[in-house]
Amino acid sequence: MLRESAMGFAADHATSPAVREAMASPLGIDAALWQSVTEQMYWQGILIPENCGGLGLGMVEAMIVFEQLGYRLAPLPLYACAQSTLALRTVADHPQARLLLSTLAEGQVVSLGHTVARPHWGLEGVAVTALRAGQTWRLDGEVRFVPAGHLATSCLVVAQLESGYGLFSLSTEQPGVTVTKSGTLDQTRPMASLALSGVEVSAENCLSENWGGNLERVLDLSRVLVGAEQVGCAQASLDQSVAYVGERIQFGRTIASYQAIKHKAADMMLKVESARSLLCYAACVSDDWLAGNAGACGLAEAAAMLASSAGDAAFFCAGTGIQLHGGVGITEEYDIQLYFKRARALEAYLGRPDEHREFIAGLLLDQGGTHAA
Repeated sequence: MLRESAMGFAADHATSPAVREAMASPLGIDAALWQSVTEQMYWQGILIPENCGGLGLGMVEAMIVFEQLGYRLAPLPLYACAQSTLALRTVADHPQARLLLSTLAEGQVVSLGHTVARPHWGLEGVAVTALRAGQTWRLDGEVRFVPAGHLATSCLVVAQLESGYGLFSLSTEQPGVTVTKSGTLDQTRPMASLALSGVEVSAENCLSENWGGNLERVLDLSRVLVGAEQVGCAQASLDQSVAYVGERIQFGRTIASYQAIKHKAADMMLKVESARSLLCYAACVSDDWLAGNAGACGLAEAAAMLASSAGDAAFFCAGTGIQLHGGVGITEEYDIQLYFKRARALEAYLGRPDEHREFIAGLLLDQGGTHAA
C-alpha cells in the first residue's frame, strides 16, 4: 500500500515539467510539492520516533518511498531530512535532539554537514574545529556537500575537538554562518557549502562530545537511502528506454525488434533486479541495526554491497538508455539525460562503487575469509 501510494503521488506531482521548473528555480526544489509531502503524505516523519511526532517506522518503509522519488527525480529535500533524522536518533536522549526531531516532523529542513571534500566522506574529511570557551563552543571551518543546506533552518555539524569528534546543532541564521548553494551536475538534487567563522554555540547545542564512532554508521544508513534512489533511477531509465525503442522506426520496423536492442534491455533489467534485491537486504539489516539486533560490521557490509551494485546499475542503465535513444538522448528534450546526471552524481556521493568493492574485499580477505558474506 505504501509503494502504491508513493508511486501514485509521485506520478501525479513530480512530473517532468514540474521537475524541470524546480531545477530552474533559485531554490532548486518544488516548494509547493514539499508542502504537500509534509502535510499530506508525512514522509518526513517515517524515521522519526513517535514520541517526537513521527510515524516510528523504519528503513524498509523509507526505502519504498525513496525508490519512487528516485524514479521521478522528485526535487525535494527529503533525503537531507532523513539523514539528519538518523543522525539525531543516535543522540535521541539529548533534549536538543528531541527538539530538532520535532522540528523535522513539522516539515522544516535540517541538514547534516560532515565533510570538506571527497574521497574523505568519513572522519578524515572533517574540517571544522570546535574549541570550548567557558560555557560556549567556538566553531571554525568549512563543510561541503551539505544536502539542501541552503534550505535548512538548522544544521548538524561534525567538528573535531581537542580529543575526538563532536556533533553540534546551529542555526543557519546566526552570526558567522555563511551558506552558499553549490553548482552541481544534478540540478534536481541541490547541495550547499557551509562556512563557519567564529560561530559561538551554547553547551546545550553540543549534542555529543564523542560522536565520531556514529558518523560512519549514519553514512551507511544514508547509503541505503541513496541506493533506493539509484534503483528507482535505474528502473526509470529502463522503462523510458523500452518505451522509446518500441516506438522508434528504422528500416521499416521498430528498433525494439532487433536482437542487439533486446540484449541491451535484458542487461539493464538484470542490473536493476540485482540492485533491488540488495536494496531489500540492506534495508532489513539497517532496521535490525537500529533495533540493536545487528552489528556495525554487518550494516557496513550490507551498505557497501548495495552501494557498489546500485551505483553501477543506475549509471549503466542511464548510460545505456542514452545509447538506445540515439543522438536525441543527450538533448534537453528527453528526460533520459536528467537520469544520467542523477546517476553520475550519486555514483560519486558517499563513495564510488569500486571503493565499496575494495571495502568488501578487505572484510573478506583481511580477516582470512572468516567474515560471512
